[in-house]
Amino acid sequence: MNLLLDTHVLLWWLADDPGLSERQRSAIADPANVVYVSAASAWEIAIKKALGKLIAPNDLGAALIASELEQLPVTVAHAEAVGRLPPHHRDPFDRMLIAQAGVEDLTVVTGDPVFAQYEVTRL
Repeated sequence: MNLLLDTHVLLWWLADDPGLSERQRSAIADPANVVYVSAASAWEIAIKKALGKLIAPNDLGAALIASELEQLPVTVAHAEAVGRLPPHHRDPFDRMLIAQAGVEDLTVVTGDPVFAQYEVTRL
């Protein structure tokens, strides 16, 4: 299975936070799965860190490598897909993750109920 981590799930994974369900934790840890982190999540983390609203690793890139997580860049196809999404949710970072999951056929690992309003597979 190919997974895309929502930003909060990424941070919980890196911090070994109990907010992750056992099912999510097992799927992320399963070596048979490819686990992606969007550049949009890195952007969101950087903005919130700069505003003092978030504590996160200082070197996210190194943390991703150490955790064997794959980086997913934002492409023009992803950006265009955002424009085709119904307006259920206004958060630009979540909308990008939803678009990327659709374009790349990824399962989004999230605890955010708003993702259920979109046609993406969730875990």
